[in-house]
Amino acid sequence: MKLRRYLFSLKGRSIVSLTLGIISAIGNISPVFAAPGRNRDNAETCDILVAGGGLAGAATAYEGLLAGRTVCLTEITDWVGGQISSQGTSALDERETQRSLLFYPRGYLELRGRIKEHYGRLNPGGCWVSYSCFMPYDGHKILFNILQDAARKGKGTLKWFPNTVIKELAITPAVAGNAVGGQQIKSAIAIQHKPAANTPPLNTETLSQTIEDAYRYENSPRFNKTIIQFIPKPRNQSNSKPRPADWYVVDATETGELIGLTDVPYRLGIDPRSPLEPSSPSPTGDAYCTQGFTYTFAMQATKEPQQHQVPSFYQQYAPYYSYELQRLASFPLVFSYRQIRSMRPDQKRPSDPKQFPIYPGDISMQNWTWGNDYRPGSAQDNLIYSREQLEEAGQLQPGGWMGGLRTETLRRGEENAQGFFYWLVTGTTDSQLGEGVKKPNPNNRFLSGLNSPMGTVHGLSKYPYMREGRRIIGRPSFNQPQGFTVWEVDMSRTDFKADFYRENLSEEEYRNLWLAVGGLNAPALAVGSQSVEDTTSRSRATIYPDSVGIGHYAIDFHPCMTKSPPEAPGNTEREGTRKAQGQAYPFQIPLRAMIPQKIDNMLVAGKSIAVSHTAAAAYRVHSFEWSAGAAAGVTAAFSLENGILPYELVDELPSREPNLEVLQLRLQQNANPIAFPGTSIFNNSWQNWK
Repeated sequence: MKLRRYLFSLKGRSIVSLTLGIISAIGNISPVFAAPGRNRDNAETCDILVAGGGLAGAATAYEGLLAGRTVCLTEITDWVGGQISSQGTSALDERETQRSLLFYPRGYLELRGRIKEHYGRLNPGGCWVSYSCFMPYDGHKILFNILQDAARKGKGTLKWFPNTVIKELAITPAVAGNAVGGQQIKSAIAIQHKPAANTPPLNTETLSQTIEDAYRYENSPRFNKTIIQFIPKPRNQSNSKPRPADWYVVDATETGELIGLTDVPYRLGIDPRSPLEPSSPSPTGDAYCTQGFTYTFAMQATKEPQQHQVPSFYQQYAPYYSYELQRLASFPLVFSYRQIRSMRPDQKRPSDPKQFPIYPGDISMQNWTWGNDYRPGSAQDNLIYSREQLEEAGQLQPGGWMGGLRTETLRRGEENAQGFFYWLVTGTTDSQLGEGVKKPNPNNRFLSGLNSPMGTVHGLSKYPYMREGRRIIGRPSFNQPQGFTVWEVDMSRTDFKADFYRENLSEEEYRNLWLAVGGLNAPALAVGSQSVEDTTSRSRATIYPDSVGIGHYAIDFHPCMTKSPPEAPGNTEREGTRKAQGQAYPFQIPLRAMIPQKIDNMLVAGKSIAVSHTAAAAYRVHSFEWSAGAAAGVTAAFSLENGILPYELVDELPSREPNLEVLQLRLQQNANPIAFPGTSIFNNSWQNWK
């Protein structure tokens, strides 16, 4: 009788909600629904469903389209490009050696080429942090044109779904006896929103004001909703080739949303200190201490001083703002750091950014650690909910998914960014450098409006720049039986002979650390014919037999703060969180890092691949995201074509995997490199790759 009453209460809900609701009722679980009140409005078929339209998602779509596939691409904002557009960080993070060789995936090179073609130069802003700084709205336009051209060239089909979030997934039951795989995503329910009648256009309100509405099925005074069901393209009955998966679903979201929604094993925040993650500041780990996120904004130099109204919340955040270091204490340096438009781009500048001239009309994009970075680090204010918090909030129940973020922390991040602008133009305090350092700079205005660089009425980026999200734990591997991960020791140039490591690791752990970084010296250490003191570290990153992409960047932290809230007076960065910061060797992207446990037809691209907290600090920049996304797109298309599941490409390692070799050859033939020039266990000449 209880089940009959429950079934009656589900009348009118979607098929996916009905199915999952019945399962919950039978299991005596109290479900949390944001009920649609109607069935799906549309059904869309895909070969590859990509959740998240950032650089990783765009790269996945790009390669899928060139392979002739139908790609459905969803994005919570209305811009494609993530870092270069909706997140406002339109300054390409690149390392000098890789840039000098132009050793990047073909799609990333095309993006750089299109930027140069559009502006007549690669760096129209003349910024000094990058070789290319440009307008975020142009990042979207340029990249979307690239995707459309890829569809025409490859005879693929692009189905673009802006302002769309994934709400529910239908997943096949677990297979008895298969602890790490066997399930598949059979369909996905998404919600697309548009302005309700007689309401302001999208991007009028901030994300914190709209995000919860975006994840609710029902229409609201703000939004009209379309419920979309994504399903695989029908099988071609004339094709008798085995097809173990009808489609592939790729999580390319900025925070690992599908990872949280599917509840596959993952990590969040700081990992426990170990021989593989020896610089960790915590012996036990901390899921709440993730890297800071940033709402970027654009400001324009003016000829005359501007009137600046103090935000009502300014005094709350003012104790946080700082130039950070004495060598950085210069407004011209901060302005030109990520300058995205220059009125005199051909004028030769001084070598010292502190002396850079600023002209009326110049535009700067702000992304500053002790400025508009927001860096929570406690269970009371963390942005990305942990699994326990998701469960407590009901977001793991059928229909309960709401994006997995703390809305209040988004709001505080928005206020912190708006306050930082006011500090830049009027402030005279500095939380790190004291009095007498900061001077007002009133000849600047905050750029806002739908035609502004950020494309928002409020002037902040449409979505915050995310440096870290949920990170999957890969499937058990021949050398990592607890689940595959790329660790600090796999790519860091740190001197592990420093006293910290011997003092904070046991004797056995310290020896295991050196077995991991010893390279060709490790066998002698393993058999006892050589001591740790006599062992030298390899001077390269780990070489992976299943590499499908590349990246290179420094291990760059924007650590969480010690106290809550982050803007508390006198707050400090969490002690030890920068211990691992420094240079990294050129590294690879192993396919094992992109394959989650449990679900066989899901791939992960972007920042949510199986990397540790330390490795993620390098595995997060623009070209890496593209390389990981390209690998996901090629792998998905290859797997469909050959009737093979991605995990089957790597499950026999370290034995030879012929199908993996064919995939790697295809990547290389398509100008998507999987190794840097000269990569070899015998090559120790990587000291110049800084």
